[in-house]
Amino acid sequence: MKSIPPVTASAASLLPSRVHAWPATARLLALCAFGSAVILSSGSAAELSFAYESNVRIPMRDGTKLSANIFRPKDDLRHPVLLMRSPYGKPDEKFGDARKHTAAGYVMVVQDCRGKGQSEGVWDPFAFDTHDGFDTQEWIGAQSWCNGEIGTFGGSYVGWTQWASAANASRFLKCMVPVVPFADVYEDIAYPGGAFQLALLMGWGTGVGGVALSPDKLKEAFLHLPLRDFGDQFEKKVGYLNDWVAHSTRDDYWKSRGIQRDYENVAVPVLNIGGWYDIFSKATLDQVAGVRAKSKNLMARRNQFVVMGPWAHGVGAQKVGQLDFGTNALLKIGDLQFQWFEYWLRHQPTGVENWPACRLFVMGENRWRDEQEWPLKRTVFTDYYLHSLGHANTASGDGAISAQVPAEESSDTYVYDPANPVPSHGGNNLVGASAGPMDQSKIEERTDVLVYSTPPLKDPVEITGPVRLVLHATSTAPDTDFTAKLVDVHPDGKAYNLCEGIIRTSAPGSKAIEPGKPFSRDVDLWVTSNLFERGHRIRVEISSSNFPRYDRNPNTGKPFASDSELTRATQTLHHSGDRASRLVLPVIPR
Repeated sequence: MKSIPPVTASAASLLPSRVHAWPATARLLALCAFGSAVILSSGSAAELSFAYESNVRIPMRDGTKLSANIFRPKDDLRHPVLLMRSPYGKPDEKFGDARKHTAAGYVMVVQDCRGKGQSEGVWDPFAFDTHDGFDTQEWIGAQSWCNGEIGTFGGSYVGWTQWASAANASRFLKCMVPVVPFADVYEDIAYPGGAFQLALLMGWGTGVGGVALSPDKLKEAFLHLPLRDFGDQFEKKVGYLNDWVAHSTRDDYWKSRGIQRDYENVAVPVLNIGGWYDIFSKATLDQVAGVRAKSKNLMARRNQFVVMGPWAHGVGAQKVGQLDFGTNALLKIGDLQFQWFEYWLRHQPTGVENWPACRLFVMGENRWRDEQEWPLKRTVFTDYYLHSLGHANTASGDGAISAQVPAEESSDTYVYDPANPVPSHGGNNLVGASAGPMDQSKIEERTDVLVYSTPPLKDPVEITGPVRLVLHATSTAPDTDFTAKLVDVHPDGKAYNLCEGIIRTSAPGSKAIEPGKPFSRDVDLWVTSNLFERGHRIRVEISSSNFPRYDRNPNTGKPFASDSELTRATQTLHHSGDRASRLVLPVIPR
């Protein structure tokens, strides 16, 4: 598996012309959806090497007709079909991939999602893709140019449209290549850890809803209170924005908009491609692991594959955030897709059957490694206990982590002020903040950030797998948040984030906390793969906000999204006896 250059300006040339007028967020996501395409000179329509049909109407079960552009070889034969269902517009006859794939004997179908582009119906994200995907596959399978075999591809929401119908797929679906995908809309998109993923839902939601916001206007919009009517602040009303806030628990609204991790009924081979800094990094791995563990179809269980690189939402780059991961990080997604489709749809010997279950990029070491499962069986989950003399605030404090179980130690205290939240800086962001590895030194100067570090390592330590924090704390608030961030501190003192998480104490299924009384929570920091080299330090940052990625908890304990006022909370972190807070790291023996 070799390299692909990052999405460049030339890739934008294949986007539908109207997309260039979209808000920046929607344009970025459209590039993620179409970014693996090959750019080729296309010539005039009369010179096309393939047959092209524009805005073909495909009927859904309720009579709604969705629009698709179809690219076919110039013959009367039946061919396998490559399907993309997208809310970001359809490429036309200049689509470079069309020439490549039709020449290889494929039909390509690119469809506007319901209510987008030239498709009929109302655009309501996530609501119709399960049925519309199935109905589209059934229609394609019945066409004279289809040989009964369909493969799907595309990234971001286009990855979702593939997973949405995977558990109840048409008999014609034979394989998928979702890039930076998600599957569980409630947990992966809306409320990870019980906190509202504000920047993504507002930034993306307005972008695909046709609301044009400048970066300054978007920043201003993030601050809007009460959150329950945050969609009403825009001149153009986008109904689903307030719906997402109104449904803060996994109720029927969300159950009808996700696959609910129904992996047992997924019966097709899947190649998932994602990045450690992508906003769907955990989901990308969970989906493949879930099908491998639960599918009732033995062939599907054996043929789930994942590629995870050091990337954010745009995959394939060498430089991400402030770090250059070397030429090994480059990846040619188009080549992988082509090999995948040639094997599963045209039954050519491309070696796909011998691919490892997981191809992981180990950051720090900056090399790819093949593994046969996720998490790795040889993982040694190791407790790193938090220590201090009561002054772990800032990187200049006395916070430490080690495998040594603490004796009686002082607790650490800070004040969380939602009017002055810790800003999102790097990490698994997509909208409203930088993404990828960024030096956290300025963040670590804040007194509302507790910092715990090892001494410089005498030997390298590899961390590959899911990361979590077992938190023992007390708050003066009846409801609040805690955040955590795993950091690699380089010998020059720069502190680069690896993965992060949040927990809202009132998250669904959690026992309510009482002000002044100790409680415990697990904070899911998602996933990473990183070699902490000799001389580096392992660090964890703990605070109570990561804004605007997540909404600010107002600390009042009132019903979610109802507050117009914000209240400070004094947070205490314990690390003694049976209240020993600890970081649980997936250490890989070397």
